[in-house]
Amino acid sequence: MQRFSINLWFDRQAEEAANFYTSLFDNARITAIDRYRKAGQEIHGQQPGQVMTVAFELEDQAFVGLNGGPLFTFSPSISFMVNCTSIEEVDTLWKKLAVQGTPLMPLDSYPFSERYGWIQDRYGVSWQLIYGPEKAPQKIMPTLMFVGDNYGEVDAAMAFYTDVFPHSQTDAVFRYGPGQEPDKADAVAYADFVLDGHRFAAMESAQPHDFGFSEAISIIVHCQNQEEVDRYWSRLSADPAAERCGWLKDRFGISWQIIPTALYDLLRDSDPAKGESVMSALLQMKKLDIAALKRAYDDT
Repeated sequence: MQRFSINLWFDRQAEEAANFYTSLFDNARITAIDRYRKAGQEIHGQQPGQVMTVAFELEDQAFVGLNGGPLFTFSPSISFMVNCTSIEEVDTLWKKLAVQGTPLMPLDSYPFSERYGWIQDRYGVSWQLIYGPEKAPQKIMPTLMFVGDNYGEVDAAMAFYTDVFPHSQTDAVFRYGPGQEPDKADAVAYADFVLDGHRFAAMESAQPHDFGFSEAISIIVHCQNQEEVDRYWSRLSADPAAERCGWLKDRFGISWQIIPTALYDLLRDSDPAKGESVMSALLQMKKLDIAALKRAYDDT
C-alpha cells in the first residue's frame, strides 16, 4: 500500500465518478467498494447498504471517493497535474474532461509548455494537463494552491512537510520574478517536492480567489502501527476542533486522514457484526487507536 491516498468527498456520486476517472487512463482500476452500516447512522445519515467509499487507482496514484453528503465543494485549491508524453494525450484527456466541465486556463501553448490546460470536470475536481517531451517520474501529482491568507507559505509548507515525512526532499522551485504583480518576485510560481517517495506540487497566487483548502479533498496517510499514527497526528494536527474519526487539519488548513492499515481488514471482515462493532468504536474516536479498534473486533 502506498503511503498516501487522496480522498475525494462527493455527495452521492463516488461510484459514478470512479468509473468515469478509471475510463480516462490506461493504467487504472477500482480496487474496493465499502458500504455504509447501521453503526453511526445518526452521524452519517446514510442508509445501510449504500456505497460509502470507492477506492481506485489512476496511473499508480491511489484515490478514495467518499459519499459523504452535500457538505463540501471541490475547488482548484487542490488539483491533479497530469504529465502527458504527447500533445495528442493532452488533447484527448481535455476533450473527455471538458464534457460538462469548466476550463480554468484554456488549452493552449504557454511559456512553460507547448500544450497545457487547467480544467474543472463535471464533478468539480480540477485537473492540470501538461505536455512534456520526457516521461515524468510520476504521471499524476496532487498539486496544492496557496491563496488568500496562505499566500507566501509554500516555502514554509514544503519545509514542514519534508521534515514530517521520511525520505522527503524539495526538488524544483520556480519563482515569479519581477514585473508579475500582484505576485511578489520571490513568491513560488511552481514547485515540486517528494514526501516518502511520493511527488507533490505546490504554487501560490496573489490574484483574488474565492476558495481555499477544505475537507472536500484530504490526504490519507496509511500507517503501519500506532507509533506512526501517533507521530503523524502530533506533527500535523493544528486545529483540535477539526479532529474527528482520524481526520485533522494542519496549520495551513489542509485536511489529512491518519489511518492505520489494520483498519481495512477489521472493517471488511466477513462477519458483519464485527465490522459494525469496529465502525461504532471508530466513530467515537478522534485519533484512531488500533488496540481499541481490535478490542471492539475481538469482543464481538
